[in-house]
Parts: sequence; structure tokens; C-alpha cells
Amino acid sequence: MNMLVPDSGQAEAGLVRSARSSSQPVIIAASHSWGGRAASAVQDLRESLRLWPLVWTLSLFDIRLRYRGSLLGPFWLTMSTAVMIGAIGFVYSRLFHQDVAAYLPFLAVSLVLWNFINMITAEGATCFSASADMIRSQRMAHTVHPARVVVRNLLVLAHNLAVIVVVFIIYPPHLTWSLLSELPALALWALDASAVALLLGLVGARYRDVPPIVGSVMQIAFYVTPIMWSPAMLMNRGLGLSLALIKMNPFYGLLQIVRGPLLGQPVDASAWTNALCYSVFLVLMSFLLFVRARPRIPYWV
Repeated sequence: MNMLVPDSGQAEAGLVRSARSSSQPVIIAASHSWGGRAASAVQDLRESLRLWPLVWTLSLFDIRLRYRGSLLGPFWLTMSTAVMIGAIGFVYSRLFHQDVAAYLPFLAVSLVLWNFINMITAEGATCFSASADMIRSQRMAHTVHPARVVVRNLLVLAHNLAVIVVVFIIYPPHLTWSLLSELPALALWALDASAVALLLGLVGARYRDVPPIVGSVMQIAFYVTPIMWSPAMLMNRGLGLSLALIKMNPFYGLLQIVRGPLLGQPVDASAWTNALCYSVFLVLMSFLLFVRARPRIPYWV
């Protein structure tokens, strides 16, 4: 039996109305004072937390809409990631003179995590402009839209974890108690992803040139971040100074606190320091910009 799929805009509006039908209207008034704007921003964040069922539903709706009519759905992305890891892994292990049993798990974890970072930055830069119809027609918390991007990509990341599991079955790593640090590391990733989506979404709503600029910057960051190559390769070639510069890369710390324990490496204190400092700066920047720009979002989109 054929099922009619409603227009995406109408479906989103229906989801919002059904989610908020049993709650009080969202009244987050703008204020000219900094304290008033900060209070409104905090209230916006609280409202988005209260609307987490709506965020979850919209995220699932996005994935279903994106892969509507597809046989495998989001698993197509998982298959393409697996093929890329397999092809690149065996070729680059020979080019870099690395043991494939050690290099392939490193590459699998690195690429899956990087795909998540790349999608968060790309989709985060358009999170408000892509939801312009909802912002203009529905009075609701603005932070729902970056949260929607984060949850959607967390679901895609969960699909892609299957690639890492398969690689670990073929080439099992030596896991240690450092694996317990994955829980706070993943929590920090979720916080940073929300801050990045909010920050880039605000700037991208104001300046429409931001999304392609972000794409170009991330392409450069891909090559200067230890993803295809490991820091140990630099040490083996006597490039200690280059390694010190690499550790200043904000992406290095974020990747290492998740990747290291999965590969059986001990907890890296310097990577955690890097990641925490970057996270504090990122959260503060995104919140301060949100406080200032929040009343202007409906006019920018």
C-alpha cells in the first residue's frame, strides 16, 4: 500500500505543533540590556532541553527524508565509509610502511570520527538558514535547530560505528582500562558539537559565504590533522618540532581523547588539556555570540 509523504515544511510544522500542544507557549522576550539578553538566552537553552522529544523526532524525520526511497537508507554512508577505509588502509599502509594490522584500526577510528566533525561543521553552518520557515512561523527556542543537527549526526555516527566494530573484529586492539575515559570524552564531544553548530549557525545566518568557507577550511584541516597519518610517523622521521605544532591543533586533542583509548593507548593528559581548553573557549564564544545575536536570528534567515 502506497503511503503519501507530506511536504517537509508541513510535516515539520505538524511535529512542532504536536510536541508543544500540551505545553505553555514559549515566551522569550528580547531585552536591550546585556543581563536581560543573557537571561533570555539561558531560558532559550532551557526550553530546548525541555523540547528534547521534538529534537529527537525532527532528527529522525531528517534522516528518513534524506534517504526516502533508498533501499539501505543511512547505511549507504556506512558502506561508502567502509569501502574508503578498506581501499585507503591497504594502499597507505604500504606507502607509509606501516603494519596494516595497526594502521587499519587507526584509520577506521580516525575517519569515522572526522566524518562526524566534518558534518557537524558543514550542517551547523546552515542550521538556522535551513530552518528559516520554522523560525518565521513557529515561536520556539532557537537552540532547537543546532541541537537537531547534533542529534541527527550522532545517529549517523552510531551507524558508522559498525565499520569500527568490523575492523576491530578482524584486527582486535589491545584494550585497557583507559577505555573508561570514553564516557567523559564522548560527553565533551556532544558539548563541543552543540557549541560549534550554534556558533557557525549564527555566523552562517548572518553571512551566507560562511558555509563554503567552512568547507574549504575543513578540507585543509583534514590534511594537517593526524587522520591519514599518525603522530608516531613524525617521531620516526625525527620531526619532533612538527609534532609539537601538531599537538597545538584543536582537532588533535579532541580526536585523541576518543581515538587513543579505543586503540589501547593510555590516557593522554596533554590531549585532554588541549581539548578542555578548546572546549571552554568554544562554549564561551558560542554563548556570548548567541546572547548578542539571538534577537536578530529571525531577520537574518
